[in-house]
Formats: sequence, C-alpha cells, structure tokens
Amino acid sequence: MKDIKKKIISLKKEKNAVILAHYYVPKEAQEVADYLGDSYYLSKIAAQAEAKVIVLCGVYFMGESAKIMNPNKIVLMPDLAADCPMAHMARIEKIKEVREKHQDLAVVCYINSTAEIKANSDVCVTSSNALKVIKALPNNYIYFIPDKNLGGYISKLVPEKTFVLNDGFCHVHDGISVEDVLKMKDEHPRAKVVSHPECSNAVLQHSDYIGSTSGIIDYIENSNDTEFIVCTEIGVFHELERKTTGKSFYAASSCQVCPDMKKNTLEKLLQTLENLSNEVNVETEIACKSVSALKRMHQLAEGEEK
Repeated sequence: MKDIKKKIISLKKEKNAVILAHYYVPKEAQEVADYLGDSYYLSKIAAQAEAKVIVLCGVYFMGESAKIMNPNKIVLMPDLAADCPMAHMARIEKIKEVREKHQDLAVVCYINSTAEIKANSDVCVTSSNALKVIKALPNNYIYFIPDKNLGGYISKLVPEKTFVLNDGFCHVHDGISVEDVLKMKDEHPRAKVVSHPECSNAVLQHSDYIGSTSGIIDYIENSNDTEFIVCTEIGVFHELERKTTGKSFYAASSCQVCPDMKKNTLEKLLQTLENLSNEVNVETEIACKSVSALKRMHQLAEGEEK
C-alpha cells in the first residue's frame, strides 16, 4: 500500500496532475488527494484548477462537472463506472412540462445530476449552498430536481417560495430509517444525531443537526459533545477521526455505504495516472449549455450575481 501511494505521489508531479477526492471514497484514496471535500468544495477547486490533469475520485457527475468547468484540461476518474443512481432520476420531459405550467419558474438542479439535466436547468446547487442560492433567485416557483428529500428540506426553510418536487432520492441516505435512528438512540442515549438533508423527513425530525457532509464534519469538530450518530455515508468517518480526538461516531444503519464511491481504489487510481486513462468527455453542445448553471451557482453562492 505504501509503495502504491509513493508511485501515485511521484506520478502526480510527473503528469502535472491534481487529485480531488470526495469524503465518501475509500480512506486510502482520501489520503493521497491534494484536495478533499464535499461536492461544493470540489466543484470550486475544479473550477480553479491550474494542473493540466484533474483526477476526480468520486462519481461520474463530479467528473462531468469538472470537465464542463475545464474543457481544455484532461479530466480522469479511477473508474468511469462509478455512477450516482440519483443523477439519472430527473427527466427532461418533466422539466418542460413544469416550465409550461409556471411562468415564474426556476429549475434548480442539485449538482448530483447528469450534464444533460444541468443543461436544461437554470442553476445548480449543492447541499452546502442550496438555501443561499434559492433565496437569491428572483423566481417565486422552484422546481427542485432530482432529490425530493433535499428539496423538501429547503422548501421548509424558504416558505415564501412555492416548490415543485421531483421524486428522486439517494439510496444511501433515503435508506436510513427512523427506526434505525431511534434504535441507535436507545443504545447511545447521550449521542447527538447529525444528518445529511438527503435523508428522509422522518429522520431529519429526529436530528440535532442537519447539514452537508462538510457541515457535519465542522459541527462535530466544534461540538462539546463526544458521541454522535452519523446519518451519512460512512466514508466521512475517516475525516472525523482525523480531525477529532476523544469522540465516538456510530453509523445509524448498515446501509450507509455507497458502492460506487468505493470503486475509487488506490490500485485503479495508480493505473489511471500511469496510463492517463478513463478520460471524462462531455458533448460540446451539452457542456456549453450546462456550464451556465454551474457558473451561476458559484456566483449566487459567493454573492456575486446582481
């Protein structure tokens, strides 16, 4: 394992490459990454990347987004088959249908979506910035795609706008049941429940903190509490253990593993760097249309759009 890591570090310099990794990938991949973060952070880093080659350890929509923001760079992934089922749970036909019903509508696309869906949206959001971006939009009607849980959660925080929700979901977060959480609460009565807003409303109602992956990490790191029931993908435990001491973390259920994120192994990462293989490409027309939704997200999230 150490030899593989050394080879990867050496190849990064040789190939003028930068490695971006999501908190949900295997810890070994996290350890060799130049930048580690959630979807919003990685999208910002990808947009600012100076390296010739970007290696994205995550799932395919992240690689697509990196390519869209960097059309002249080489974007690679350790495994092109690492996909996000939720990214495919929105339909262009439905977007057109909802647009016809509501004139004052913004199609708000969670970044966990395909490039084609982004190309048919007005703005992208992540769980970190969805509230800020949606509040900044002038539109009164919001069609939130593809995740019903995140959309439903944000809708309660922005009651002045009318939300139309899609029926998509993350199988990892939506698979955590309220029964799972209550059982863990019985076993660890002093533990705080921290949840990603992709979880169901029933789970969120029993949560002490609701936030993005990076938000969960920050909350636990700065909390005076020492026990936490964590309702998100267990890959985040590595960063929690690295950033804290004397604190205990419990998964709410046994389903909190994203098999696609776990495809980003060190061995595949090494092969990708050696051969510059598994390149991500996005059709020019789709890339040109979808880049505006991504750029607008960054502008609104940073308060730059007037």
